[in-house]
Amino acid sequence: MQDGVELDERDFFSDRFTERELRQLIGEREPSEFFSWSSPSFRKMDLKREHLTEEQLVEMMLDEPRLIRRPLIRAGADLIVGTDKTAMSQAFE
Repeated sequence: MQDGVELDERDFFSDRFTERELRQLIGEREPSEFFSWSSPSFRKMDLKREHLTEEQLVEMMLDEPRLIRRPLIRAGADLIVGTDKTAMSQAFE
């Protein structure tokens, strides 16, 4: 616990998400919101963003966790994807 906030960390590189877990995290949002487009792992693939389907993005994130935007922070019912400082400060007020 830090400053009244209890943390439950998960290293999803060593404890990878199952397809079910990833789809539950994504929920009603688009998988592209969770995809790390600027990742060196993605750039090495030399793929065009516009040619990838949402289904392919999920498969790629399952195969290569570096393609998942980080951090993923669940604060109550909210899920913050990436370093959205405004969302983080609001979640931990």
